[in-house]
Amino acid sequence: MTQTGKSLSENVSIRTANTDDIPALVRLINTAFVVERFVFDGDRIDAKETLAFMSAGRFLIAEDASGFGGCVYLEIRKDRGYLGLLAVDPSRQGTGLGRKLVIAAEDYFLAAGCCAIDLRVISQRTPLPPFYRRLGYAETGTAPFAPSLQPKVSGHYILMSKSLG
Repeated sequence: MTQTGKSLSENVSIRTANTDDIPALVRLINTAFVVERFVFDGDRIDAKETLAFMSAGRFLIAEDASGFGGCVYLEIRKDRGYLGLLAVDPSRQGTGLGRKLVIAAEDYFLAAGCCAIDLRVISQRTPLPPFYRRLGYAETGTAPFAPSLQPKVSGHYILMSKSLG
C-alpha cells in the first residue's frame, strides 16, 4: 500500500501480450522467478520458450506508466483453464498486482466457457499455496518434476484447482 492507502495496482491496465512484448516478458519472468534459483539453475524462460507459450495460449500483461508490472500465462485445455508463470516485478510484489492478474485470468477463462482453472507451484515456494488458497484454489495433489529438470534440492509440484461457476 502507498502512504495514501491505495494499492499500487489501481492505475494498472491489463492487456494481451504480442510478440513485440517477448523481450520484456522474458526479463520480467526471469526477474520474478530468480527466487527459484535455489531449486533450479539458470533462467526460468527464454525468448524461444516464450514464443512457444504464445503459440499454445496467451500472456496477460499488467502495465502502467512505469512499464510492465506483472504477467500471467493462460491456456485453455478442453473445458479447463491452465494458469501459469504468474510473475510480478519484485518491486511491486505485495501491492495486489498478482491478485489483479489472477482475477483477470479467471474472467478470461469464465468467458471462454471453462469450468475450472488448474495451476501448479513448486513445493519449495511455500508462500504460494496460501496465496492461491486465499483466492479460492484448493490443493488437488502433487506431481513429480519433469525428468528434463535437474533440481538442486528435492521437491515436487503442488497441483491446485478452482471451480468456476
